[in-house]
Amino acid sequence: MHPTERRAPTLLQSLIPIAVLICLLAMNVAVFGDAGLSGPNQVVLLMAAAVALVIGLFNKHRFDDLLEHVVRSIGTALSALLILLLIGALAGTWLVGGIVPAMIDHGLQLLSPRVFLFAACLVCCAVSLATGSSWSTVATVGIALMGIGKALGMHEGLVAGAIISGAYFGDKLSPLSDTTNLAPAVAGTDLFTHVRYLLNTTIPSITLALLAFLAIGLFSDAPIATAGVEELRGAIQARFRIGWWLYAVPLSVVLMIWRRVPALPALFIGMLGGALSALLFQRELLVDLAGGGSPRHLYQVLLQSMGSGISVATGNAMVDELLTAKGMAGMLNTIWLILCAMTFGGAMEGAGLLQRLAAAILTRVRGDGSLIAATAGSCVVVNATASDQYLSIVVPGRMFAPVYKERGLDARVLSRTLEDSGTVTSALVPWNTCGAYMSGVLGVATAVYLPFCFFNLLSPVMTVLQGALGWRIARIRPQAK
Repeated sequence: MHPTERRAPTLLQSLIPIAVLICLLAMNVAVFGDAGLSGPNQVVLLMAAAVALVIGLFNKHRFDDLLEHVVRSIGTALSALLILLLIGALAGTWLVGGIVPAMIDHGLQLLSPRVFLFAACLVCCAVSLATGSSWSTVATVGIALMGIGKALGMHEGLVAGAIISGAYFGDKLSPLSDTTNLAPAVAGTDLFTHVRYLLNTTIPSITLALLAFLAIGLFSDAPIATAGVEELRGAIQARFRIGWWLYAVPLSVVLMIWRRVPALPALFIGMLGGALSALLFQRELLVDLAGGGSPRHLYQVLLQSMGSGISVATGNAMVDELLTAKGMAGMLNTIWLILCAMTFGGAMEGAGLLQRLAAAILTRVRGDGSLIAATAGSCVVVNATASDQYLSIVVPGRMFAPVYKERGLDARVLSRTLEDSGTVTSALVPWNTCGAYMSGVLGVATAVYLPFCFFNLLSPVMTVLQGALGWRIARIRPQAK
């Protein structure tokens, strides 16, 4: 007996789960507002995944095969979920260890409010370029810069936008970044050719973004709370021993990542370094938080900072808000969202719906400019539907690579377009793994920071614009006979 032959999905079938997802997400925004990420959006993602699975079954896919795609999709995110848990624990130990308070205190002392956004973006550019990781950049210097921005009374969306813009500069360009290695591998070119070609779109995008942040700071009429800066610093210094030696731990984490130590052990060592810093330099604070100085009491407060979170009271409401870490428990909601998002992406891919959508786009391609625009649009669509940064590079890359070759376009044109459109827009989708991560770590809703992620918004526009103008579009050189 022969197995029933699968039917290829129609375009209408491929659009149905997306339409269901968009409609229900819009309803969640209207009903729940920002609270949608605390459960309703997760449920909606599972409902849309169920629709995709039903369509797959209708087209004669075996349920076990569809489920295997879902499980495989979730499996690709497991490393990211462990990283999230470690970052939650790291934030707790870096708080009680005085590391984050020291960053905030020195930042308040050194950073001029008028150039803060410009400086924050530039600092994140440097760190992300050195580490190759937007996630590590946001989890370390990003958290500290977020605290400084809040202390200065700045709009949280603007601060988060500056941080994310700088973080994705390195994620997109650094040879140490996984996406920077993935895009040329999928497109069929080498890493350093890809990086050099990326400069054509990346440098103009980051320059415009930095100028925008500088202009906002210099010409904004919004009041910036500088009068109470010394009061804030005094509240921090009253509870913590502040010194430059506290930067040994974050610098060691940055060095490990730069030396290509995997993120999990680097962050784990950073978490332990924060605990050691607390024992060495903040013992008085630990005794106060634990209600005693015995080894049992100290162990209890350190584990609490890693797991369920910790808060340090100073008597200043703004500082108290800054000196709060939620530990691993604070990341569980983000992890829940990522699991549901990867379930939806796996169901869409397993039923062949993502592939059908990409094929439909190809039928409308006419010239080189429209091909580049179609590739960029596909990356954004996959980020929004598959909810994964890597799929937004792999799926369009696989679909479009033969077309680029047929048109005589060099593979680096494809790899650059994938990077410009897939890597950076992932942080702009609330249910994408990157969007959920950025929102969870910085404590700012995606919709709030999205309008201010100038680099992330400019990058796909820049690649489409250069494609339309035909500027610096590399072509395959004919081989000498």
